[in-house]
Order: sequence, then C-alpha cells, then structure tokens
Amino acid sequence: MVYFLIALIVFLIDQGTKYLIATRLEIAEQIPVIKDFFIITSHRNRGAAFGILEGQQWFFIVITVIVVAGIVWYLNKARKTRKLLPTALALVLGGAVGNFLDRILNGEVVDFLMFNFGSYTFPIFNVADSCIVVGVALIILDTLLDVKGEQEVTEVKESQEVKEGNE
Repeated sequence: MVYFLIALIVFLIDQGTKYLIATRLEIAEQIPVIKDFFIITSHRNRGAAFGILEGQQWFFIVITVIVVAGIVWYLNKARKTRKLLPTALALVLGGAVGNFLDRILNGEVVDFLMFNFGSYTFPIFNVADSCIVVGVALIILDTLLDVKGEQEVTEVKESQEVKEGNE
C-alpha cells in the first residue's frame, strides 16, 4: 500500500501545483525565482514531452491507460521482492495519472517550471513530468543493480564450482 500512497502524494502535489498556476497566473506570466535561471511561468502543452505529437489526445489517452495498467500490475508483482523498483514505478504512476487527468479534463497539460541555461530555455515542465523522469531514472538504476547482482551471483557460483572441482 505504501507505493500507492507515494503515487497518490505525487498526484496530489502535481494537481495542487497545477491548480495554483492555472488560477493565479495568466498564460506566459513569469515569476523569477533565481534570476533568469529558474522561472515559474504558466504554459499549456497539448502534446507529449517537449510538445511532440501535439493534438494527438486520443493517442495519449490510450497509451496512458495501457501504461498505467501495466505499472499497477508490475508494481503489485515487484513490491514483494524489491524496494527501489516499486518506488520508481510509484513515481511514474503518480506522474502519469496527473498528466492523464489534465489531458482528459482540459485537453492539455499545465506546465510551469522553466529553466534557462544562457540563451537556451529547457522545455517547460511540471511536477508530474519531474516524477516520471526521476522514476524512469530509478528504474534504469534498479535494472543496472539487478544485472550487476546477477553477475556477482553467477561469478560466486562459478568460483564455487571450480573450487569443488579441484577438491
């Protein structure tokens, strides 16, 4: 249950921050937080990450339903034997559901976190996007750790077999 609680917390923080931005700022209004580097702004995204596939709402809805169902299934399976992977899946789940709700209700996602690196402006994003990215990074880390653990177990078994063969 703790992993679904994590997903719920991500969802609630995401929706709360989006609500504040949508109701308190005009579109394109900006509030500098750290000079020109970090700015809170009000932006709408009708596409996926970085605005790709704009206007493909049904595609996003179908894909998100499939992904969320897969995450819930895998989360239930993985939570019994692993720790990092279910946490990662919970972050992705909360973020995916947060953006999904925006798409269903409004046909667009509220984005508001803007970072500038000199003359380059990183694509504007939100809490859900952040949690999805962190979750995916943790999934990759878990996979790498799992592969390394399997290699170590294999090496130990091979070393034991060689030892037993020499006796």
